[in-house]
Amino acid sequence: MHFTIHLKTSKFDILREDENPINPIYGQSLLLWIQDQLKDKYEFTTVDYEDWGWYCDIIFQTRTYMLGSSAFYEEGDDTNAELEWVFQVQKQRSFKEVLFFQEKMTAQDDCLQFFQAFFTKFDAIKILSSEAIA
Repeated sequence: MHFTIHLKTSKFDILREDENPINPIYGQSLLLWIQDQLKDKYEFTTVDYEDWGWYCDIIFQTRTYMLGSSAFYEEGDDTNAELEWVFQVQKQRSFKEVLFFQEKMTAQDDCLQFFQAFFTKFDAIKILSSEAIA
């Protein structure tokens, strides 16, 4: 299970992002910005692309989480307008943890709670909703 936080912002310039060669989906700029904001506090992997958007890993309180990002944009949309973004957090678990139903991610997970609070610190970012995805 992973959790998503739906955001709305015009803070990021998606047209300056690298091209996603698998699927033309934006989302890199949000993850690069997060890494820049938190580089002194957390360790991250390089932002990379996937067919659903962009991702990187973060080490948060000794656990690894995958952070994902994608932006809803279609050719012809105003790039200066607020775009809707989906930010996702997924806890990585060992085979044993999965097998024995241990360390499941919940809505109270510290990493998820951290990012929900983190986004509220910026007036240019509005949290629309958050949800669990099975």
